[in-house]
Amino acid sequence: MPVDDHSRSRAEPRSSGIATSRRVPLDWPSDRDFRVLAIDGGGIRGIFPAHVLATLEHRFLGSRSIASYFDLIVGTSTGGILALGLGAGLAAADLRDLYRDRGHEIFPTGGVGWLSNLRRWLRGKIRLLRYSYDSKALSDVLTNVLGDRKLGSAATRLCIPSFEGEYGEVFVFKTPHHPAFKKDLFEPMVKVALATAAAPTYFRPHRDGGYTFVDGGVWANNPIMIAVTEALTSFDVRRNQVRILSIGCGDDPYRVTGSKIFKGGMFHWKDIILAAMRLQSQSALGQAGLLVGPESLVRLDVPKSVPKIELDDWTLAVEHLPAAAERVVDTAADRIVRMFLQEPAQPYTPVYQLSSAREPT
Repeated sequence: MPVDDHSRSRAEPRSSGIATSRRVPLDWPSDRDFRVLAIDGGGIRGIFPAHVLATLEHRFLGSRSIASYFDLIVGTSTGGILALGLGAGLAAADLRDLYRDRGHEIFPTGGVGWLSNLRRWLRGKIRLLRYSYDSKALSDVLTNVLGDRKLGSAATRLCIPSFEGEYGEVFVFKTPHHPAFKKDLFEPMVKVALATAAAPTYFRPHRDGGYTFVDGGVWANNPIMIAVTEALTSFDVRRNQVRILSIGCGDDPYRVTGSKIFKGGMFHWKDIILAAMRLQSQSALGQAGLLVGPESLVRLDVPKSVPKIELDDWTLAVEHLPAAAERVVDTAADRIVRMFLQEPAQPYTPVYQLSSAREPT
């Protein structure tokens, strides 16, 4: 049996500390944009946003980290891992190489050609009854990359969503970029990454500190509205100051087929979560566009011409997504450079410093 370090005592629900009055926004220069990077969930298909960002770094930033050009980075699941890596000071090129070179450790292929396809088919059947992959492999890779860094040490503002299963609540880990955000200061980045990326049926929930964490993609696979809400409530920012670069990991259409229409039942609707995630993304993009204006939002996603790639198919992801990312950057580069890469963001100073705060016991 796997070791479970879950506390026997239940922690207080996240909602127990919810604000009872309107958050007081911090000052923000009226002549300066608030630039946001939002990265969707999508398993190993995170190679796509990693390669997009690495390409932008290489072509336009002299290989400097792209994180320093954004005032806030939000990411869910694989996007959360990328956001944490950027916040830890890694270049996007390092994260791209991590996905390319070590993704097979997290999602082992078990062979090539027909053997790999057979193993993936068997995993899909097994996933109907239990999770498919050992989260220790993911934990080992994350620990190797993020080490013992705390969320409060991030070099930029971060918001990372998860779902907490003890109380059935949404859960967003936040850096201390506002006086109201002190709870997550000492949270290990590895824990936050495991909490946002514990995809149901793929990995077991991540249990820690009296909480049970499930992948944030179940409610915010596209975290763009978390970002917009954070910008407008935590800072004295007008809507027309917000600029958003939103990067997806592929959005396959969900179709209501004949078996769903004529037979129904849980078996035929077992993949309905895919529809929920797709529609959440569409809704969030529409809401964000209405709030900040479509001219202030750049959305990049895997082209429809790319073959369908499952969340755990490292082989196909490595084969197709880097070239797809290059093509997308070719198309959108001028607008991205104009809106986001003209000058670095203002330096981020946390409200609370790790060195002066007391870690809870």
